[in-house]
Amino acid sequence: MSTDQPRPGSGGEPPEEDPFLKRPQDPPRGGSPYGDEPAGGSPYGGRPAEGSPYDRPANATPYGEQPPGGDPYGGAPPPGSGPPPGGMPPPPYDGDPYGGNPYGGQYGAADPLAGMPPLANRGRRLVARIIDWIIVCVPVGLIMSAIVGGFDYWTTDDTQTGRQAWVSGVTMLAYLVYEGLMLTSRGQTVGKMVMKIRVGMLENGAVPAGQAGWVRAVVYTLPEIVPCCGFIFWLVNVLWCTWDKPYQQCLHDKAAKTVVVSAA
Repeated sequence: MSTDQPRPGSGGEPPEEDPFLKRPQDPPRGGSPYGDEPAGGSPYGGRPAEGSPYDRPANATPYGEQPPGGDPYGGAPPPGSGPPPGGMPPPPYDGDPYGGNPYGGQYGAADPLAGMPPLANRGRRLVARIIDWIIVCVPVGLIMSAIVGGFDYWTTDDTQTGRQAWVSGVTMLAYLVYEGLMLTSRGQTVGKMVMKIRVGMLENGAVPAGQAGWVRAVVYTLPEIVPCCGFIFWLVNVLWCTWDKPYQQCLHDKAAKTVVVSAA
């Protein structure tokens, strides 16, 4: 029986330096895997040499001492670059940072129609009104005329005049409700949908929901009920867009702050 010690790798105990079975040594308690840090605090060696860019005081500038005036590149500041005597002047506005610009923006007034479709053609607006009038006013007028027993537009009889007032009033009220509901829900009446135009807020092009849509419908419709003067106002109102610049607004558009643009 041989007394020779087994050679490494011959089936005996594995050598102590086997990297696959040896547990890694725990790092030293100093916290650095490379041993104690040198005196300079750098893991790569001692303190830097004299004059090294890493051996500067904490409050030193990268360009050395600054000359008087605070310019790190040398030279005195240009004349008149400091604040004026007595401090900064008061701002040119009082509360409004944009100087009263109704549309905001620090670079001047912006066009409210920027990014919106082009303005609607006046002829398409007129045809849309005619379509709405045929859809609403003609059927309601005929129904009311049948209810009151008919009337004569050219007579001065009190009974006929009263009937005419009832028919006109109910017809205008029906048109007011029709236009108000359509504008506040989608910005279009049936006539405007047919002519592919719509009503939008001048500020941002949004649907005139709520008060704006109803104001527009009221200013257009109700003045017609007033005898004589109402028709004159209505005529001036609908013709106003022919000379209004730059947004081609009628008076009811100005009252509601709306504009009529193309929908396609």
